Amino acid sequence: MPITLRQHLLNGRIDRIAIALSGMCVAHCFGTAVLLGVLASAGGIFESPIFHEAGLALAILLGAVALGHGAVAHGYMMPAAIGSLGLGIMAGALTMDHGWQESAYTLLGVAILALGHDLNHRAGR
Repeated sequence: MPITLRQHLLNGRIDRIAIALSGMCVAHCFGTAVLLGVLASAGGIFESPIFHEAGLALAILLGAVALGHGAVAHGYMMPAAIGSLGLGIMAGALTMDHGWQESAYTLLGVAILALGHDLNHRAGR
C-alpha cells in the first residue's frame, strides 16, 4: 500500500525533507557566494534569479504543508511562526541586489526556517 501524504506528515518525514533542503540551500548559497565568486566567469550562470525564486517557491510550499499540518496536529503555533519568519526573510532577500548582503539574509532566513521545521518535528513526537 503506498504511503500517503498524511502518513509522511504524521511521521515527520516532510519536516526532515525540508530540513535537508534547507541544508542544500545553505550549500548552494555558500557555493555561489564563495566558489563561484572566485570563478566569476561561471558565476553568472548559477546566480540566475530562477534558482532563488524556485527555491523560495519550494520552501513556501513545504513550509505551508509541513508547518501548517504540525500546527493543526500538535496545536503549537510557535514552529509555524518561526518558520514563517524565516520564509519572510528569504522572500525579502529576493528583493535585494546580488551580493554578500543578499546571501547573508538568505542564509539567515534558511537557518530560521530550518529551526521552525526542527521544532515542528520535535513537537510532533
